[in-house]
Amino acid sequence: MKKIGVMGGTFDPVHVGHLLLAEWAADAAGLEQVWFLPTGQSYMKSDREILPGQERLHMTELATAGNDRLKCLDLEIKREGYTYSYETMERLREAYPEDRFYFIEGADCLFTMENWKCPDRLLGSCTILAAVRSGASLRQMEEKRAELLEKFGGEIILMPFPEISVSSTEIRKRLREGRSVRYMVPDKVLAYIMEKGFYRESSDSSDD
Repeated sequence: MKKIGVMGGTFDPVHVGHLLLAEWAADAAGLEQVWFLPTGQSYMKSDREILPGQERLHMTELATAGNDRLKCLDLEIKREGYTYSYETMERLREAYPEDRFYFIEGADCLFTMENWKCPDRLLGSCTILAAVRSGASLRQMEEKRAELLEKFGGEIILMPFPEISVSSTEIRKRLREGRSVRYMVPDKVLAYIMEKGFYRESSDSSDD
């Protein structure tokens, strides 16, 4: 049995915070690999335009190249319609029945999870690995964890994680303003963004 972490997200663009979280989670939970799954049409991000899935997948592949513990899958971007985390995890469980999956998420997601599509099925298909950032109250996290487990069952592990002040929203904003994002994204990703001219003009809303 392999222990595999799964990181979903728009990755628009992928940045160093995503990579650090993957590495941190792999060490904390003893994961053999962390799989990055860029979303297709996310129902949570329907209020702004995002780059095509193949472009976001390619940037994620550039970011993870050379690290054997990190892998990219196109499962969600190939799916038509909205993508839901519980469906993705159920498909992975079906495709890899011998493996154990850990869904990696930030502390903020824990407080919104009950509003996600079919949270009971998500918790039934994997272990939640929630990153507790230094700015979040551990007591509040533990209380929310207990509330979710009582309501939906499953397993939720709280994982300490340092505060990383990098976000896709800030990166896109800086690029629109002509400011540097060096060291916020991997060099190969930055080169590709500049080559393609991504994020020079776009409507925007919050994203991680």
